[in-house]
Amino acid sequence: MGGKKKETKEKTLEKMTATELRSLAMEIPNVTGVHGMNKNELINEIRSARGISNESGKKSSGKVRELKKKIRELKTKRETFLNDDNQKMADLFRKKIIRLKKKTRRVD
Repeated sequence: MGGKKKETKEKTLEKMTATELRSLAMEIPNVTGVHGMNKNELINEIRSARGISNESGKKSSGKVRELKKKIRELKTKRETFLNDDNQKMADLFRKKIIRLKKKTRRVD
């Protein structure tokens, strides 16, 4: 019954956690500042060290920051409409905020 081992597949970089990516990046000699990097930065560093070209179709984390900034602005506008008892406009802004939040989830 026994000496067979299951073949282990290596996860793709996108499916790895940030801690797994950090441990991988620490093994690469020229990479510094691993603990200060976020997941996207770690993936880019590992790819460049391995000689894998980056996929140009991916969106950057800067896009998420822009969306979140827009969400914060809309929240303040919504609060003013709630204070003015304008429920219709408050609901309109709430729906816009929800749409933007969904976009942030799809970006990464």
